[in-house]
Amino acid sequence: MSCSHLEETMKTKRIAMGTAVAVTLALIPVAAHAKTRLVVNCFWPAKHFACSEVLPGWLDEIERVTDGRVTGIIPPKSVAPPPEQLASVEKGLADVAVQFNGLIQNRVKGPLVAMQPFTGIHDAEKMSRALWATNREYFPDEFDTVHLLSQFVISPGELFSQTDTPINSIDELAGRKIWALPGPLAAISKKIGAGVVSTPAVKSNEIISRGVVDGHLGLDPQALRTFQLMPYTKSTTKFSKAVYSTSFSVFVNKDTWAEISPEDQEAIMSVSADVLGAAFGARWNKAAAGAEASYGEAGLEVVDADPGFEAALVESSAFVTEGWLKAAGEAGIDGTAALAFYKAQLAE
Repeated sequence: MSCSHLEETMKTKRIAMGTAVAVTLALIPVAAHAKTRLVVNCFWPAKHFACSEVLPGWLDEIERVTDGRVTGIIPPKSVAPPPEQLASVEKGLADVAVQFNGLIQNRVKGPLVAMQPFTGIHDAEKMSRALWATNREYFPDEFDTVHLLSQFVISPGELFSQTDTPINSIDELAGRKIWALPGPLAAISKKIGAGVVSTPAVKSNEIISRGVVDGHLGLDPQALRTFQLMPYTKSTTKFSKAVYSTSFSVFVNKDTWAEISPEDQEAIMSVSADVLGAAFGARWNKAAAGAEASYGEAGLEVVDADPGFEAALVESSAFVTEGWLKAAGEAGIDGTAALAFYKAQLAE
């Protein structure tokens, strides 16, 4: 090979190598500053504090702890109805969503530990932390199609009358047509003998405001305000223990989660888990207290439950926990231990 030809060949190689290095260097900043924007769905009304305060605050924290590499937006309207939140994330319609666990009890059993009748307390923040601790201990891997970010419990649902007569006996409850939250409360009401209409909470106004029922069971105080139901509610019956509490799960699409670096995943979990759960619970506590303070002005009477009524309702609802314990066992969860652990967390 001639010297001139050799020099030309080496020159060509140097140019090619330089080009490759330049391309590689150009790509490094892109990879180092890759960003993920999460589409976070919220099925409550846009002005509800879950959509306008808690989730936006959480996204701010995510942006902070990831130095802006992960951000998020909340669509102005839900991309799917309440029962389809899990499916919407599995299908990629949203990256993150919040699901009422009562609507997916055919898929998950663990978080229903916090939904057992007369188990909860009147402190949603404490119940939320207790649920996450129970999840980590007894059913951390139950969500297998998405990555679980958090679980939380809201302020307890209560019993309300839409007539001038408060509901304060099993016979009185059995004689009513009741709107009841789907799941255990609807089952309990049916077992007692009441006529039951059951829809997701966000659809409750359509039934209650039209006079289709004359009582409702399962909404917490803030829901009366959120769903504009106080004008149709005359009284509430207060039990010494929480009749029922509802739990929710927050999760992210698995593929979306996999795109986030391990370091940022860890950072996101540091502001999710029981931290996000407690934020939801604390905000529900505040909203419930505010709603209860307005009962007098709204003309809503508060009646203490007759001890005999409460005892009868506790007995009538025992089948719910028995059924859950059986279902949890079939799902590989030690329900007895999980329930005892959850109660112990609440008692601390």
